[in-house]
Amino acid sequence: MNRQEFESKNREEWKAFEEELEASEKGKESASDVGIPSKFRKICYDLSLAQYRMFGHQICDKLNGLAIRGYRAIHRKRGAFGEGAIRFALGTFPQAFRREWKLFLVVSMVFWGPFFAMWWSADREIEWVQALLGAEQMASIDGMYGKDADTVEHLRQEHGSNFMMFAFYINNNVGIDFRLFAGGIFFGIGTLFYLVMNGLFFGAVVGYVEYAGEPELLWRFVAGHSSFELLGMLVVGMAGLKMGFALLAPGQLSRGDALSKAGREGLPLLIGGSLMTVLAAVVEGFWSAQPIEANVKYTVGIAFWVLHLFYFTFVGRGHRGA
Repeated sequence: MNRQEFESKNREEWKAFEEELEASEKGKESASDVGIPSKFRKICYDLSLAQYRMFGHQICDKLNGLAIRGYRAIHRKRGAFGEGAIRFALGTFPQAFRREWKLFLVVSMVFWGPFFAMWWSADREIEWVQALLGAEQMASIDGMYGKDADTVEHLRQEHGSNFMMFAFYINNNVGIDFRLFAGGIFFGIGTLFYLVMNGLFFGAVVGYVEYAGEPELLWRFVAGHSSFELLGMLVVGMAGLKMGFALLAPGQLSRGDALSKAGREGLPLLIGGSLMTVLAAVVEGFWSAQPIEANVKYTVGIAFWVLHLFYFTFVGRGHRGA
């Protein structure tokens, strides 16, 4: 096979590979991306053959350039997950949050209103709190935050290891996230319902501990993970309400198209909020349940709230889509 025959036989294949590389370099997803590694091996073979048969620097340089670009494309794909995660955390998620700030106001009012109402009612009508919690829940709260309680020891007896506590909190938090998001399918009513119920429950717990227990034990325990858990829950609620509002007011789109569009736009909120509640479980299982001095826990907790405020306010500004 001479130089002309070699080039004629492989020209179309080289051109197709170059087009795939250009699409990959522009960040376009392609079903043929999975074929880049095999085509890269073929380019390397052609390059070695051209060099061995001395077909000239023009063909060799072209194939060498394709081989270098192919190697970079494969390397970039292998690192895509990490790069994508960084872009999501430092751009996509906080930008999506700021775009939907009105939804954050809505979910905050829906959650914090019942929370403070139930907390306030504990000093005046403790029966409301007792009725909401029930005897079994109050007994559990007494074991953790009662006058003579040892929160750490109670958690050890109930869950065993730190990892088992982490697993329990993961299961609990994921369940809350799922209900909040899935509730958006029912025109947002389900999301609103679970936000109200969580607000009432958390407010009842705080009110009951203020009434019958040792509040410092509660605040010391929740200080570290409260920002992750509460803000993460509200962010997932934003994703659920976005779907609900799309169904209520689809505009010129069909309800199916409006729901699909809202789902895509709300996906960063769902993923980001869920990751926050997962981090809450990590902190809750491996930090909050440890016998660490109260002032240290309070300091860490305040620092996390400040970092969240900074993150959602400033991170991602100046980047495209902010």
